[in-house]
Amino acid sequence: MTVVLTPPRPAASANGLANGLDCAPVLRERGQREVFCGLTGIIWLHRKVQDAFFLVVGSRTCAHLLQSAAGVMVFAEPRFGTAIIEERDLAGMADCNEELDRVVDRLLTRRPDIKMLFLVGSCPSEVIKLDLSRAAQRLQGKHAPNVRILNYSGSGIETTFTEGEDACLAALVPELPTLPADAPQELMIVGALPDVVEDQFLRIFKELGIKTVRSLPARQSVHLPPVGPNTRYLLAQPFLGETARALEDRGAVRLDAMFPFGAEGTTSWLHAAAVAFGVDEMEFRRVIAPGRERAKRAIEHCRAKLEGKSIFFMPDSQLEVPLARFLSQELGMVPIEVGTPYLHRRHLAQDLALLPSATVISEGQDVDKQLDRVRAAQPDITVCGLGLANPLEAEGLTTKWAIELVFSPIHGFDQAGDLAELFARPLRRRDVLKV
Repeated sequence: MTVVLTPPRPAASANGLANGLDCAPVLRERGQREVFCGLTGIIWLHRKVQDAFFLVVGSRTCAHLLQSAAGVMVFAEPRFGTAIIEERDLAGMADCNEELDRVVDRLLTRRPDIKMLFLVGSCPSEVIKLDLSRAAQRLQGKHAPNVRILNYSGSGIETTFTEGEDACLAALVPELPTLPADAPQELMIVGALPDVVEDQFLRIFKELGIKTVRSLPARQSVHLPPVGPNTRYLLAQPFLGETARALEDRGAVRLDAMFPFGAEGTTSWLHAAAVAFGVDEMEFRRVIAPGRERAKRAIEHCRAKLEGKSIFFMPDSQLEVPLARFLSQELGMVPIEVGTPYLHRRHLAQDLALLPSATVISEGQDVDKQLDRVRAAQPDITVCGLGLANPLEAEGLTTKWAIELVFSPIHGFDQAGDLAELFARPLRRRDVLKV
């Protein structure tokens, strides 16, 4: 082994349609899919948790993926790497546990700044012939209390793209301190946000008079937020289903709201917290008014380019439903189909309710069938993964890379204009190329 620094899913029904309570029919597809694996979440998580290290245990292919996807880190020593499993490991010629212990010992000796180490499986245990959960427990006993060692799966067999963050945060929840039952009510923001966006939200909550606001993940592992019956939490990302379940198992209560995209989504998200913490309605309106107006003005610059244009979301990041709501409600776009890898109905209820009734909601993917629907619809913009964008562009369709929506700051009032611009830009490019 070498090191390179660098709920069960619902089955489809017979006719492919499933009806949920108070929801429009959802087209469920379980065929070939085109998405990144959950390992890619490391690229933003290692920047967010500043004293953590992510050690992927997997193949040389996984190492190449991380090196390529995170090439911007070439000028800095990253806090992620790959322990590459060689043929001799798989053949039983070497003890994988001993090899992993050696790699971890060497890593922690070299990097004493690491306070939390995630062992990330690139494949199921049956494939890599190594039980990482047991390995993490063994190594935790060896290196505690200086380093906390956890594990989760980023396998493309078990996770898609943003589910890597969900698996990571869900692994953190059992480690959170317990908030006493008689403690004052606290607010937790759940989901990795760029620091600048998180700081903007913290300033608004402070002005609203909400005294204790914590974040998961915290920027330092020594500042893990406590959780208990008096924890009220807001999901900042719609793909954190397992994390939400783990928090609720520990007594936390989710505040139901739209996701904080655009002026209306951000207002709904902040308002849910204001109501839960007893903030006066007039005071709430006063505090958010400047940011809300800035967001509305910034969005308006893109309305002429986007209003009335059709858009087709292929499943990728699980951001698709709230983004379609934003584009439809606040910019007048027409979502034809909104595909998402997995649909968390309860978390997305408010966003789903505001989508036009003619919108097709699809969960999962059968990529060939979905491409046929794209070609038949001829949308003005198709939001899809990198592997599909160039072929569709070659057919004359305008595309938007879904991955850019994950790596760009798009939450909150002050990013609303930038979010709208991400969708207006492909149409401007198309118009220029036609000239």
